[in-house]
Amino acid sequence: MATIMPPAVDTHAHVFARSLALAPGRRYAPENDALLETYLAHLDAHGLQAGLLIQPSFLGTDNRYMLDAIRLAPHRLKGVAVVDARTNAAELGRMAQAGVVGIRLNLIGQPLPTLEDGTWRDLLGCVRELGWHVELHVEAARLADIVTALQPAHCRLVVDHFGRPDPALGTADPGFRWLLEAAGDYDLWVKLSGAYRNWRDPSGADARRAAELLLAHVGPDRLLWGSDWPHTQHPGVTYAQTRRALDDWISDPALRQRILVINPRSCFGFQGDETP
Repeated sequence: MATIMPPAVDTHAHVFARSLALAPGRRYAPENDALLETYLAHLDAHGLQAGLLIQPSFLGTDNRYMLDAIRLAPHRLKGVAVVDARTNAAELGRMAQAGVVGIRLNLIGQPLPTLEDGTWRDLLGCVRELGWHVELHVEAARLADIVTALQPAHCRLVVDHFGRPDPALGTADPGFRWLLEAAGDYDLWVKLSGAYRNWRDPSGADARRAAELLLAHVGPDRLLWGSDWPHTQHPGVTYAQTRRALDDWISDPALRQRILVINPRSCFGFQGDETP
């Protein structure tokens, strides 16, 4: 009799090739390719069955490469797209059929969008109707503004990379403290990922403390883990290091199982494959 094997999921990774057309106004250009076959090999090597691909900022709203990757491994991959606010419901529906489960707002170094505008309201209404989430990549200092502005849309929110606290402030960053206190008031999830984007502490103590606080305040049911592969702008980081980091941050195997298996199923709909 067939059983459903729930997958362990890497909820934050990117695939791309340097030959692709890059978006104007990008913050940086990639130095290496991040190919699908390499990513799937990393999953296999670390006992992970599935991955959530995130559209990289330097490709803008051209999601075709990511969608092609999902089509090649539809039972293992889902995606988070970057879209123009004017994207219509029909196009979003086609993306949903292709495996997209959310949109990303990468606001690092960018102004906050005018979410009260009718175009944005329509887009967020479609996101909500599709059961998608809105992923937020923004400095901790601006988290309160964007989360509060998104509240009327009643969308699930996923915060990238520990909430991006200021490295000089760490867990004392007022924006990070706001995240801890406000998490219970929203349908809000946080990714334990990209710690090296926030801290340079080789001992990992800063990230460990942040993970402990998020576990206590956001709760074990709303935390996710992501490798952030291929670790753009941080060439010395390896996939193995990012996977080992989760074991350091979360010492309880049952809690790690929740973060790797149960929570991605609840948040993104990963169901697992049928196996004999």
